[in-house]
Amino acid sequence: MKKKLKISFNSPVVLGFVAASFLAMVINYLTDGKSNQFLFMTYHSPLQSPLTYLRFFTHVLGHAGWEHFIGNMMYLLLLGPLLEEKYGSLKVLEIIAVTGLVTGIFNYIFFWKIALCGASGVVFAFILLSSLTSFKEGEIPVTFILVAVIFLGQQVYEGIFVRDHVSNMAHILGGIVGAAYGFVFAKGKSDDL
Repeated sequence: MKKKLKISFNSPVVLGFVAASFLAMVINYLTDGKSNQFLFMTYHSPLQSPLTYLRFFTHVLGHAGWEHFIGNMMYLLLLGPLLEEKYGSLKVLEIIAVTGLVTGIFNYIFFWKIALCGASGVVFAFILLSSLTSFKEGEIPVTFILVAVIFLGQQVYEGIFVRDHVSNMAHILGGIVGAAYGFVFAKGKSDDL
């Protein structure tokens, strides 16, 4: 007797994030870019506005266009379910929120004239965290070293020499957040032994 195949909702946080980002993209398209400026983009706005603080988190849902959206979502859908299965939904949600907050505040403080939107920081947090999934205390995986060197080298190079409206700062900070979580998770795992 053959078992029937069924579709499983295997990664609720990642799938929810992708759905929310898609909805933000559709709304932005329908409002001719106004919704990104209002909710899904962080920039130097008055601290008296509650939306300034909300946008520190929600800017990761907004994207500049469909190509930007699709590129980020492909990485999130590739890496996110593996991380969500390994670390749990709440930890993945925490990583997304912390990455949004860190990149949003950093952009607000240091890049007054630049608006930031997109999930690239989250993508790079997932990339660096993924390279640390086999980390053991006292050891650093060669894969992590290679990913970090190649990734950081590329971001620094592009930040200095390429003017393409890509926030290399968000990529670097996202990678740092992901690496930090990887080390913390590994430390917690070794403490449990």
